Amino acid sequence: MKDTSKLLPIGSVVLLDGGEKKVMVTGFYSVPAEDQNKVYDYSGCLFPEGVISSEQNLLFDHKQIVKVFYMGYKDDEEKSFKQKLGEVINKQN
Repeated sequence: MKDTSKLLPIGSVVLLDGGEKKVMVTGFYSVPAEDQNKVYDYSGCLFPEGVISSEQNLLFDHKQIVKVFYMGYKDDEEKSFKQKLGEVINKQN
């Protein structure tokens, strides 16, 4: 069972292992076009630049995060979304 409650909220700003630039979380459970069998925990964009083009999305896993600079907004709707996301993911596995 995948525990989606541990995922950082959208808008969180992090540093990835080996990275030099900050990355902002923009989404969850993304599948790269080149490998449909791989699922990454997060999608993101460079911070502060933001999404410049869809071809520049970064895909990464939670274990690659070495520092959290900013925690994105959390509320009941965000919590409910993560719970539903977990249910969908667990049905697929």
